[in-house]
Amino acid sequence: MKRPAHSLVAVAVAALLGGCSLIPTYERPAAPVEADFSAHGAAPAGAQPATADIGWRQFFGDERLQRLIALSLENNRDLRVAVLNIEAARAQYGVTRADQFPGVNANANGTRQRTPGDLSYSGRSTIGSQYQVNLGVTAFELDLFGRVRSLSQAALAQYLASEETRRSTQISLVAQLANAYLNERSSDELLALAQRTLKTRQDSYGLIKLRYDAGAASELELQQAESLVQSALSEQAIAERNRAQATNAMVLLVGQPLPADLPAPRPLSEQALLADVPVGLSSDLIERRPDIRSAEQQRRSTNASIGAARAAFFPRISLTGAFGTASSQLSGLFDSGSLAWSFAPQISLPIFDGGRNRANLDLAEVRKNVAVAQYEKTIQTAFREVADALDAKGTYDRQIQSQQTLVDASRRSLELSDMRYRNGVDSYLQLLDSQRALFTAEQSLLQARTQRLNNLVGLYKSLGGGWEENTVAAKAAAPTSTVQ
Repeated sequence: MKRPAHSLVAVAVAALLGGCSLIPTYERPAAPVEADFSAHGAAPAGAQPATADIGWRQFFGDERLQRLIALSLENNRDLRVAVLNIEAARAQYGVTRADQFPGVNANANGTRQRTPGDLSYSGRSTIGSQYQVNLGVTAFELDLFGRVRSLSQAALAQYLASEETRRSTQISLVAQLANAYLNERSSDELLALAQRTLKTRQDSYGLIKLRYDAGAASELELQQAESLVQSALSEQAIAERNRAQATNAMVLLVGQPLPADLPAPRPLSEQALLADVPVGLSSDLIERRPDIRSAEQQRRSTNASIGAARAAFFPRISLTGAFGTASSQLSGLFDSGSLAWSFAPQISLPIFDGGRNRANLDLAEVRKNVAVAQYEKTIQTAFREVADALDAKGTYDRQIQSQQTLVDASRRSLELSDMRYRNGVDSYLQLLDSQRALFTAEQSLLQARTQRLNNLVGLYKSLGGGWEENTVAAKAAAPTSTVQ
């Protein structure tokens, strides 16, 4: 809908009398999520520090992992790019902000010119000289309608958004490195399990071979034992490949080859991660999570851009002037009477532009609506990440408990099957099944422990943890448990 001309004039007068800004009033939209995470099993945060204030050194207890995180914060290229983007945004804000102030330049120039006789009033050729020194201001815009200030505020919001993006990049880096480290530890333990299993099956094959040579075992039993050995060799090769690739992923995140003097790693069962992570309200998540804060700064930037687009409908006044001395002789440049000045104000009023200004305003308003939708989507995504991590947290405890029971039962079943086979009660096929079942159960237990630890890391990241190195303000609270 087009605005009448008198309404634009009224807006202009209001702008001049009330702060000279056409930027719409900024309002934060209501968060399209639940007020808290109680439906997902989260307890009140109490007096504990917010998760965003918990330092990664306190959250991760493994000294080797702490050292790797410190190295990645120094060398990771993604983080370095994020820091450089902040510098670029800061410089761009400085460029835009400088337009609010007049640029004063000192100029000195001199000219000598010969005029031929047929162009001279006297009919004779002449040589003229002119020398000038002045201080001047060129095309300084009087920002009566806040166009330049609106652009400056938009650039400031972009700069602040880049700072929040850098925070988000660091938080993601800490979580990615922790996950890569836990996966590397899991791959290492899976490799050790495959090696132990291979050794056991090779020993079993040796015994079957002796029994076969003595005529006490069939060729079928020998081939079944051989198949178990080859299966274990295949599992070992897979584990070696996974461990190497997990190490490569960790090296990429660290940004350099792993030092030789790293502390010894802890096994998965001794990875002491903070278990009682304070969750708080969804409003806390909005205030502290950097990707949400970055999205909000993007909204502020697009909101300020609307003010600049509105100001384009109104007159633009610019000033050009100079003050100094001028003389036809260089020696008389600073003599009495050589004062020279010029003043050239200019006013430009848009009358017809083919709809350019209207289209720019429509574009600015559409970009604002897009930024609002992206802001709300960012909040919803963050809420879902927290909810997913909370929903999974309790189930992993039950899964690991059941899986440990299954491992114990499979180990006992293998012992009984081996005893019954040696006594001729069961066939070798039953023993093979027991060996396979134990190996599968032990693999699943290791994977479940890794998934549980990765889930805790994900919860820490989704609540904004990983920015601080050490806990900022630890208030009096109950002792915090750890997972073993």
